[in-house]
Amino acid sequence: MNVSGVIIGVACFMIIGMFHPVVIKCEYYFTARVWPVFLAAGAVCVGLSFTIESDILSGITGVLGFCCLWSIHELKQQEKRVARGWFPRNPKRNNP
Repeated sequence: MNVSGVIIGVACFMIIGMFHPVVIKCEYYFTARVWPVFLAAGAVCVGLSFTIESDILSGITGVLGFCCLWSIHELKQQEKRVARGWFPRNPKRNNP
């Protein structure tokens, strides 16, 4: 029985779940201008996934990399959600 797909699926589910609060907190404390950090982390993880021999670790690293890249889009969307009042604005920042 091959459980590699299930392991990668569970890891994917956990990584996506972890990134929801990370994006919210990053936008709250640093604004969406933190996107280059997600770009760099995503590029590194995707690059590493090409070099990792283990299929499971390579898959999980690739999922992590693409979640970082998708978070760039989510940061922009979170900025819009804050502007609409769906999420709190950081009172310590000067906001337009």
